[in-house]
Amino acid sequence: MYNVSGIGKCQRAMNTMSILMGGHVRTGLEDNVFYTRGVLATTNAQLVERVVRLARELGREIASTKEAREILGIGAIQ
Repeated sequence: MYNVSGIGKCQRAMNTMSILMGGHVRTGLEDNVFYTRGVLATTNAQLVERVVRLARELGREIASTKEAREILGIGAIQ
């Protein structure tokens, strides 16, 4: 299992490569403040929705919150 984090303008390309190769991805404003060239992202949700859409278009399933916690080896929120 591996995770790819793209920084700045490389984020979308790196996320796409990881999805295609069977890896996991992360996205968010902490790594990239732009949605597209010259257009600021408004929320983390906007970036997450794009990577979810991309993954689905490439035939990958999206982990549920519970599945993601299991993959990452972290417990449930108390």
